Amino acid sequence: MTTGAVDTFEGGPDATDLGLFGPRSVTWRVQLEPVLWVAGMRALLLQSLHPRVMRGTYQNSALFDPKKAWPRFQRTVGFVGTRTFGSRADVENAAARVRRMHAMLRGREPDGTSFALDDPENLLWVHNAEIDSYVDVARRAGVVDDEEADAYVAESVRAAELLGLDPPTVPASRAELAAYFARIRPELRLTDEARWGVGGLLTPQPSAPTGIAVALSSIAAVSFATLPRWARRMYGLPGLPTTDLGVTVALRALRTATTLLPDLPAPPEIDRARRLVREAGAAG
Repeated sequence: MTTGAVDTFEGGPDATDLGLFGPRSVTWRVQLEPVLWVAGMRALLLQSLHPRVMRGTYQNSALFDPKKAWPRFQRTVGFVGTRTFGSRADVENAAARVRRMHAMLRGREPDGTSFALDDPENLLWVHNAEIDSYVDVARRAGVVDDEEADAYVAESVRAAELLGLDPPTVPASRAELAAYFARIRPELRLTDEARWGVGGLLTPQPSAPTGIAVALSSIAAVSFATLPRWARRMYGLPGLPTTDLGVTVALRALRTATTLLPDLPAPPEIDRARRLVREAGAAG
């Protein structure tokens, strides 16, 4: 396992540019797991608890328009896929588009104060909530052990840098992530914007295919139980240790079930990643 320079692998001519990570990275292995859909939804629920970030999202995002939410969600999923599995050029181009878009957007506080959506503290919150969600679900589902979980967090700093964050400010271990959340928790709360946004997540999107719409709503419901206890309490849900134990058992069972299923159809870069990860595993 490597966590420093971008990995390389003798996998043929299509493996010469492996983007930010590569087949021996923990990131590729984690992000290829179907159970990580739960983590993606957990990230949205957690991100929604930051008042300023959620206010800016509400004022600028199509996620709150039922007719536009599904295409917006697809674009977000596509960006994460490119960031994880795309070539270096594709990753840098996608990140540049996101930086340009964020640089143009501003939010407004209730007192009229304007703020930039790409303020580093806002970007850091979004990144940390995403990475904490992925690494938490991956650990509890049995995808990674503690050492690999720390390696995943360390690898994620590369992605944060592309979006404009200064690497020394980005947590590079689970302990640093925990310290960040301990620092920022007093600023978090459930706002009206968060209630509206989360309500939309739990309602099947009219513009999404029927099966996918129902599945996403079901995943969102499960994802609530994976949140930290303090976050569940902010949503008015029980923050009991028994919930943590029960959802960990459920995640392991879900992961076991998905490993028995054939790979779902995916874009070429993900098919390539699946193949290269299998080859890297076989090579040892």
